[in-house]
Amino acid sequence: MPAGHGLRSRTRDSFSRAFRKKGYIPLSTYLRTFKIGEYVDIKVNGAIHKGMPHKFYHGRTGKVWNVTKRALGVEINKQVGNRIIRKRIHVRIEHVQASRCKEEFKQRKIQNDKLKAEAKARGEKISTKRQPQGPKPGFMVEGATLETVTPIPYDVVNDLKGGY
Repeated sequence: MPAGHGLRSRTRDSFSRAFRKKGYIPLSTYLRTFKIGEYVDIKVNGAIHKGMPHKFYHGRTGKVWNVTKRALGVEINKQVGNRIIRKRIHVRIEHVQASRCKEEFKQRKIQNDKLKAEAKARGEKISTKRQPQGPKPGFMVEGATLETVTPIPYDVVNDLKGGY
């Protein structure tokens, strides 16, 4: 019999709940607030079938463009052929979690502002741009001895005597 091609085909592992995470859904899932413009990760909760996004969107990160009573409108980029389309889907709150994609950027921004304030107090101007890591410095290996290796001359007569 041929394989099915339904909406939830081939999602046995991706939509299954994690080990020791089965059962009731914590209330904190429903009490989270999301604002327009925030980044969210779509992580499908297999226990709730309502408002479940298509399997393609599982594991994707998008931007909130609409907030309703029970769901979020999420904008996601999808590659179709040779172009990237901005898709707008509504996903229930159970299948969404706040993304950590901007976390490092926010930390770096705070750190840079602090460094700039310190430099201004000293009366200096500093660059907070990230610089690529340069090549490692060279070094000499201590205690190594040089050994010259020369090839053994090829002898046709001895090679034939060795035998076939």
